[in-house]
Amino acid sequence: MCYSAQVWADYRRYVRMFGAHMDIAEFARLYFLQAEGSGAKTPKAFDDAFRDPQTDDEREIRQLIDTTCAQQKTKLEQELFKQRTRLTEAERKLESKVTKAATESRRIATDKIEAALRRIEDVNRTDSKPRDSRIFPGWYAPVLVMENGEYVVKPMRYQCRVAGTPASFDMKYPGTYNARKDSLDGFWKSCFGQTHGVMLVEVFYENVKRAKMEGTLLETHNKDENVVLEFQPSNRQVMHVACLWSRWTKPGEPDLLSFAAITDDPPPEIEAAGHDRCIIPIKPENIEAWLNPEASSLDAMYAILDDKDRPYYEHKLAA
Repeated sequence: MCYSAQVWADYRRYVRMFGAHMDIAEFARLYFLQAEGSGAKTPKAFDDAFRDPQTDDEREIRQLIDTTCAQQKTKLEQELFKQRTRLTEAERKLESKVTKAATESRRIATDKIEAALRRIEDVNRTDSKPRDSRIFPGWYAPVLVMENGEYVVKPMRYQCRVAGTPASFDMKYPGTYNARKDSLDGFWKSCFGQTHGVMLVEVFYENVKRAKMEGTLLETHNKDENVVLEFQPSNRQVMHVACLWSRWTKPGEPDLLSFAAITDDPPPEIEAAGHDRCIIPIKPENIEAWLNPEASSLDAMYAILDDKDRPYYEHKLAA
């Protein structure tokens, strides 16, 4: 399961590479809902693409982003005040008597203060960092699709809620940010062969058991310890990851665009590192056909997935 990825979060990179159009209405709708408190999560690089708006639509989006940032700062400052008060109270108690409860309260408050300060710094920061482009399940990313014979970039949530399902689908199937290749014509049959997308990925991250990664006995590790590994093609080329997507609608509810990355059995180097799945990067020459599935057969779509790009994946412990 690709639980996290460092993606091309700036839609302009898709525009330059593919001559794609951006679906400005969908971007504006996403940011409007976010400013209204929808809870939609967007990576910083996704937002920063609108830092220097050139059109009225982009200026409107920038204003919505600024509104959300101001709301985030207010909440973080309130949390900072709350935790500093908690820390002061814990330290006051510890001066008179050392207790487990006060010690734990001091630790938690200290950690939360540090986290709030880091997040405030990120909100204010204007320089870019690689982690600004990292997404997690439930976060939004640009996805390349095809409409009326043209490439289009749309913002979509990285966890697919299939059209026609209840909103509780998200909770019932929390792993639907990935779509197994062996279930495409089963669980995913309403999307496979109909709504395909491509996400551009530079690095992906996986949770693995330390015992598997090191090839040691489970008994030698604390409670089956997990570690996060960072995987990256040794040639450092971007991966064109095959995706499925859906537009979920319900009367009285905002539309939801969401997607899942397709996964397959891992290549030997990923399996040796302790993980049992891998995203499927398709070859650039197959992107047009992949994004226009209704013009071909399902067998042809499977052939594209089988004829995947095959870099060697280097790995290291994630920072």
